Amino acid sequence: MRILSGIQPSGTIHIGNYFGMIKKMIESQNDGELFAFIASYHALTSVKDKEFLQKNIFEAAVNFLSLGIDPNKSTFWVQSDVPEVLELYWILSNHTPMGLLERAHSYKDKTTKGIGANHGLFSYPVLMAADILIYDSNIVPVGKDQIQHVEMTRDIANTFNNAYGEILTIPEHKIDENVQSVPGVDGAKMSKSYGNTIDMFGAKKNLKKQVMKIITDSKELHEVKKWDSCNIYKLCELFMNQDELESLQERYLTPGEGYGHFKLTLLDKINEHFAPYADKREYYTNNPKEVKEILAHGASKARVIAQEKLKVIRDAVGLNY
Repeated sequence: MRILSGIQPSGTIHIGNYFGMIKKMIESQNDGELFAFIASYHALTSVKDKEFLQKNIFEAAVNFLSLGIDPNKSTFWVQSDVPEVLELYWILSNHTPMGLLERAHSYKDKTTKGIGANHGLFSYPVLMAADILIYDSNIVPVGKDQIQHVEMTRDIANTFNNAYGEILTIPEHKIDENVQSVPGVDGAKMSKSYGNTIDMFGAKKNLKKQVMKIITDSKELHEVKKWDSCNIYKLCELFMNQDELESLQERYLTPGEGYGHFKLTLLDKINEHFAPYADKREYYTNNPKEVKEILAHGASKARVIAQEKLKVIRDAVGLNY
C-alpha cells in the first residue's frame, strides 16, 4: 500500500500542526510505503519571494527529518525535483471540466480571504491530482478541508481511464477521526492565520511567552478551578498520561495555585516532549549538505517511479511515437 502526503513549506510549525497531521504522518511509515514531498510548486501560488521560499523548503526538510521522517523507510523529496509531475498536470488538465474546478471550496475560500486569483491557484487541484496519480498512490491522508481535492482527483482519474483504459490508480482519502482540534492560546483552533499558536521549535523565551498568553477565566488563587473547560488542561491532555492528568485535576480542585502555575506545568511538558526533536533539528540545521543529500536521494527514487508512470501515460495518449 502506497501512502502519499504533501507538506507545505510554510515556515514555523506549531503543536497544532504536529498533533493534527505530522505525528500521524510519521507513524504511517509503519503502515505502508510512505511518499512524502515538500510542495514547492504549490507554494508558488502564494510565495513570490525567492529567498523566503528557499528558506522555508530547507526548514520544512529539517523539521520533518527531526520529527521522524526516516529516509530508509520512506521516500522524501522536494516536489520540484521531479518535474514530470508538471507534464502529467498538463495532460490531466485536458480531462478536467471547468465546472469541477469552479466548485473547489479551497479556491473560493482563499480568494474570499484576499489571496489574488490566478491560474495556479485555480488549477491547484489538478496539480494535486498529478502528485497523487503519478505515484500510483493508494491512500492520501488529509484533513477534512482537503477531502474535496482527493474526490476531484478520483473524478479526473476516472475520466482519463474512461478514455484510455485502466491506467491510473484510483486513490482513497483517509481521515483520522480521533484527531482532535488542537486549541490555540485563545481557545479557537490553533492556526497561524489566527495568531494563536504555540510553536514547537524556537527560543524558549518565545515559547514561554506564548504559553503564558493562554486565555483562562479570572478565578483567584484561593478559588477552586474547573479543569474540564480550561484551555491549559486541554493542551496538557496532549502531553500527559492518565495518572498525570488525574494529578493535575486534583491541583485544579485544591485552592492555592493559580493558572500561572498550570501554565508553567504545561510549558515543562512541552519542553520535555520536544527536547529530543529539538536536538535533532539543531544537528540537521548545522548539516545542510546532509539534508540536501537526503532530499536528492528521495527525489531520485521518486523520479524513477514518476518517469515509468509517465511513459505509460504518454504511450496511452499518443505522445510517444
